[in-house]
Amino acid sequence: MLAPVLAGLGLGFSLIIAIGAQNLFVLRQGLRREHVLAVAAICAISDAILIALGVSGVGFVLEAVPWLVDVVRWAGALFLVAYGVLAARRAWRPTGAALGADDTQQPVGAVSPQEGVVEPHRTTSGGVTHAGSGEFLLDPEVSASQVRSDIRSAPPAATRTRLIPALLTCLALTWLNPHVYLDTVFLLGTVANTHGDDRWLFAAGAMTASIVWFFGLAFGARLLGRWLSTPRAWRILDAVIAVVMIGLGVSLVLPH
Repeated sequence: MLAPVLAGLGLGFSLIIAIGAQNLFVLRQGLRREHVLAVAAICAISDAILIALGVSGVGFVLEAVPWLVDVVRWAGALFLVAYGVLAARRAWRPTGAALGADDTQQPVGAVSPQEGVVEPHRTTSGGVTHAGSGEFLLDPEVSASQVRSDIRSAPPAATRTRLIPALLTCLALTWLNPHVYLDTVFLLGTVANTHGDDRWLFAAGAMTASIVWFFGLAFGARLLGRWLSTPRAWRILDAVIAVVMIGLGVSLVLPH
């Protein structure tokens, strides 16, 4: 009983671990620490649905209707090229949002020692003293509610991607990728059906691989934050993303 699960786990990892559009998007969201749980969940759930469709025999329907894959291929190619152009624009003209991975925060009221440095001018607003170094010093006589209100009204340090656009991008990168139908639905579904009555155990193993990979990639990406804490590093990452996305988009419509 364990053999089909392990077989599905192995094939699932072999198909999903690759430098692709979806993985690069998940990696970037993890580095920026934006909607990480939601993005990883969308990818894992989408993969589970596609695997279930393949095991249930939908792959044979796709094989009988080849024009449907062609439609998805052209739509995916246009989306990938457009996303690549946006990434190239970020690399060419970086904004404050490129600093989202540098998420080192100090606890409220903490003061970083700076020996030998002249103390900068400080201004006070709503009970919060703003030091020139970017620190916040609390006045003990001011209530906590006043402090929270003042902090919430301060402008954000960098522009964050809103949840809905991020999820829509994630869904497009997943469902407009023709390879996901050829690999996950048709190939994986065909192999699963060779296991007979144990095909759903095989599917469970493949689904487990998707869950482990996407959540590991999304939440493990923050470990790379120290190497991507400068604008130059983010420009390089966006340039790589642009090249990969545009290359994948073009490859989808080139004759094979």
